[in-house]
Amino acid sequence: MALSNGSCMKATPRDSYVIVGVDTGGTFTDFVVLEGDRVRIHKTASTPDDPSRAVLTGLVELLGEPALAEAKVIHGSTVATNALLERKGARVALVTTAGFEDVIEIGRQARHDIYDLAVTKPDPLVPRELRFGVRERLDERGRVLTPLDPSAEGDTLAALEAAIASGVESVAICLLHSYANPEHERVVVDMLQSVAGAEGSFITASCDVLPEFREYERTSTTAVNAYVGPVMSRYLGALGERLDPGRVRIMASNGGAVSLAAASTGAVQTILSGPAGGAVGGFEIGRRAGTEQVITFDMGGTSTDVSLCAGGLTRTSEAEIGGLPIRVPVIDIHTVGAGGGSIASRDPGGSLRVGPESAGAHPGPICYGHGGSAVTVTDANLYLGRLSPEHFLGGTSQLDTTGVETAITTLAAELGLTAIELAEGVVRVANATMERAIRVISLERGHDPRDFSLVCFGGAGGLHAVDLSRSLGIPRVIVPEGAGTLSALGMLMAEPIRDFSRTLMLRTDGLDPQQLENAFESLEALGRAELIAEEFPEASLRFERVADLRYVGQGYEIGVPVSPEDTGLSAEMRNTVTGFADRLSSAFHEAHEHRYGYADERRATEIVTIRVRVIAAMQKPRIEPRPLGEPDAGAATIGPHTFVHRGESHAGELIDRDALRPGHAFQGPAVVVEYSTTTLVPPGTSCRVDEWGNLILEPA
Repeated sequence: MALSNGSCMKATPRDSYVIVGVDTGGTFTDFVVLEGDRVRIHKTASTPDDPSRAVLTGLVELLGEPALAEAKVIHGSTVATNALLERKGARVALVTTAGFEDVIEIGRQARHDIYDLAVTKPDPLVPRELRFGVRERLDERGRVLTPLDPSAEGDTLAALEAAIASGVESVAICLLHSYANPEHERVVVDMLQSVAGAEGSFITASCDVLPEFREYERTSTTAVNAYVGPVMSRYLGALGERLDPGRVRIMASNGGAVSLAAASTGAVQTILSGPAGGAVGGFEIGRRAGTEQVITFDMGGTSTDVSLCAGGLTRTSEAEIGGLPIRVPVIDIHTVGAGGGSIASRDPGGSLRVGPESAGAHPGPICYGHGGSAVTVTDANLYLGRLSPEHFLGGTSQLDTTGVETAITTLAAELGLTAIELAEGVVRVANATMERAIRVISLERGHDPRDFSLVCFGGAGGLHAVDLSRSLGIPRVIVPEGAGTLSALGMLMAEPIRDFSRTLMLRTDGLDPQQLENAFESLEALGRAELIAEEFPEASLRFERVADLRYVGQGYEIGVPVSPEDTGLSAEMRNTVTGFADRLSSAFHEAHEHRYGYADERRATEIVTIRVRVIAAMQKPRIEPRPLGEPDAGAATIGPHTFVHRGESHAGELIDRDALRPGHAFQGPAVVVEYSTTTLVPPGTSCRVDEWGNLILEPA
């Protein structure tokens, strides 16, 4: 596949270097290469059976085999995600406190569909016969109630021997209240390593993955890490054989980048690796375009990821993948099964259904000509004239219009529709799914979409963004240069980040700030040691502190930022302990009011968990703005182009994105083509190019 012509943007000149961002998607694997002051983009077909093949193939196409060992690579991987969703992870044993073997299966009483009488819960990752209990017990403060017996005569050794003998590839250890005292888990790890011998097993201890209370979530998260860890380790090992392991980093779900070793042992933190890169890149694009109030909208081939950024990336410590809770820091991203490859079909009731099934990379949409036979959203857009068959992937690939016309006509007849009605129906159904996703992260959380800009990217996003903005009242759509590969660019902007947490359970009334300060400092020391070991200078590190507070007796917490000045015991602070607790509680009341619409300042509060984020500052790719020129965009016009929008045919223009310059402006109807994506400018929509090269679309 040919490279795009020229660079998609201009980077600040620096010493010669090569750094590559790689995003593995369901249909295409995207690359952004930063080479000195040049930025290049590239796409190659994904290889779902072995994603590393597409990654290595694309890198060789871009750099050549000899340069692989010298390239710095930041990679967003879907390996852990797919292993979990497809249930193709490792065979796992669970070692837990005797009597708690079924916590992972019992779960919570909460039901997502409370009126569905036929709800089927997902099977636990660890079947009953592979759960082993050991006699030991701690209380909630970490005090020993029943000692763990590590002797050869004890039942602990027998349980561990049985676990290894069961032929498992991985072992998850989650003992009761180990967040308060990890000593028993450490002993079990040592015993397991001794029993397993030289070959060993992949061992995950909950005190390393999630030292927080709530047994079900902690057990689930530990089991997920054990389940996907061996798969991720093999994948990263294959990459490390061709690339320099010390120069490869993996995008984590929290928006940071971690080393190969950290991603191998803590694979659970890469569950939302790819989408996190898009959110990081989308927010940075919005900030450079003059706003930090953005909704990122990433529509790829298989799914759509949306995230709301109100002044910054929104993170959460709660996520659910494949029906399983995962408590690790992640960027708050909502994903729906609507993408360019989403398949349209007739449901049992005779109505049109779109997704969540996808044609994927193989065979892909019909128009790709790789043997696909099911109508997809991309096929519908092509039929409506919103894609140019001759300009797909910068003109390097010709789309098959004949096959699409036949398939759409056939499906339309099944549904009693005209071909145009069917194609527009496919687009509308996909739009409705994506609109609901944006409502979930905005209106349902107290944010008005009219206060935000929609930053649109992904291979299919530009075809749907304006329609979504009109439906939701969003006043402005921003389409970056190289929008189809923005997630890969976002990975180049990701700083090395480590997150640490610890459950404390401290009442704020009578709180000792020194106790809290000591706890924060212990977590910061862990992060400092890890990043210094990876050769980041100590002077580059910065720390962010958060305390999760709740009303005493409440079931859920809200994170409140805490500065070191708050907890440091200055002479003044020694006399104002009550003042410190009051400030912390007041911040919690304000956050509670914002999220839930009310606060009760008479109720006592408590600190449940503290969190520390350690960030290593690094030089990010700096994209320089360019001066605005004349508004006449005539030189970028390829020729006339007709497409269907809202039931009407519109005669517009086909515009070459590569020929557009800052300051150019035009009115819809128009279709803007470029290597990585296509942007639809419907009638009544104005479009201009800002100094960063973004398309700024403003619907009437």
